Amino acid sequence: MSTYFDKLIILRDLINHHPLFAVGLLLIVGYFLGKLAAQFKLPEITGFIIAGLVLGRSLTGMISPDMSESLKTVTEVALGFIALTIGGEFSWFKLKRTGREVIIVTVVQLLATIIAVTIGLWLLKLPLPFALLLGAIASATAPAATVAIVQSLRAQGLFIDYLYGVVALDDAGCVILFGIAFSVATSLLQPGSQSAGFQMILHSVFEVLISIFMGIFSGLLIHITTRKKTNPNEIMIISLGFIFLFTSVSIIFHLSPLLLNMASGAILINLSARNHRIFRILEPLTPPVYALFFVIAGTELKPEILLNFSTLSLGIAFILIRGLSKYGGVYLGCKISGIGNPVKKYLGLCMLPQAGVAIGLVLLIQTSPALARLGSQNKLFADIILNMVNIVLLSVLINELIGPPLSKIGIIKGNEMEE
Repeated sequence: MSTYFDKLIILRDLINHHPLFAVGLLLIVGYFLGKLAAQFKLPEITGFIIAGLVLGRSLTGMISPDMSESLKTVTEVALGFIALTIGGEFSWFKLKRTGREVIIVTVVQLLATIIAVTIGLWLLKLPLPFALLLGAIASATAPAATVAIVQSLRAQGLFIDYLYGVVALDDAGCVILFGIAFSVATSLLQPGSQSAGFQMILHSVFEVLISIFMGIFSGLLIHITTRKKTNPNEIMIISLGFIFLFTSVSIIFHLSPLLLNMASGAILINLSARNHRIFRILEPLTPPVYALFFVIAGTELKPEILLNFSTLSLGIAFILIRGLSKYGGVYLGCKISGIGNPVKKYLGLCMLPQAGVAIGLVLLIQTSPALARLGSQNKLFADIILNMVNIVLLSVLINELIGPPLSKIGIIKGNEMEE
């Protein structure tokens, strides 16, 4: 029996190193588990993520760990599409109608999340600087699940306008908030390091502004080169070329591809009503790209984190406090800005998914020279930083599984009440 099993392992290791095999397997298994999830009234995304979890290194190992780098391009392309779609909802007409309320709701829920998570983890004996950093990371929301669910439901209306507006501004706000939190945390841990902290704030603001500026430039180029074209294939080729080009440049120079493509989509939709056709032409490409994005995300999840009691207890607290403060912050923001019941009651449910931005920020902490130096000098700090990474990974694992179903409920109920 063991010999037969060993042969299967050898066969698996022989074929799972080819990227095409990985992509094919991810799509097929993702499709069937997505359909299975739909039978239980769950969003297909949940099935995609579970498919990735099953195929990943933690369970069957059908997708080789070496594939992560090869498949990263798919994730980057998907994020470009997702961000462009969100940006396409930022027409001047909608901004005039919802802009002020969206800003208020975003700011209130960001502040509510960082304050609640910081205080909660500090009361649970996590040192204040590290609690503050996790509070800033908790404010991040993953827009991918939201966009995919909205598109699968073909939902439209005022509720969706508010939803897209808040998830778009949330990422920009989170990056700036994290820069401020990092500055304060390093000052508390290393008195006299205020200049390094201030540089972090400047870097965060600079990253946001440059990403937006490049997105505006990208949108202008797509508009100029496609406005006289009538052939859909030509429009698709040109648009994809610029999306890929600018997304890759933003990644190479450590900018935000999300903000860049959001700005590009916003410019396109406001320059001309004809640019709606660009989004329609690109739409058929999104189902396989989105499916791959979520299945790949599932392969990166690590359920073995659940075995560590320290991580599990702090992680559960992080997830619960984050979820309640996100929902409560949105509710309070709606109340302050005068938004009515459908949005106030259900928008907060759509803010729970958490993925790439949160992982990126916690890895930035882990690789920060200032904190790495502290970790090398103090084993307690080194253990705390490692535990922070695991807490965020646990949060991503749980929120990527329960977040999409709750988002789907929020979107359906919010739209029904609105109608």
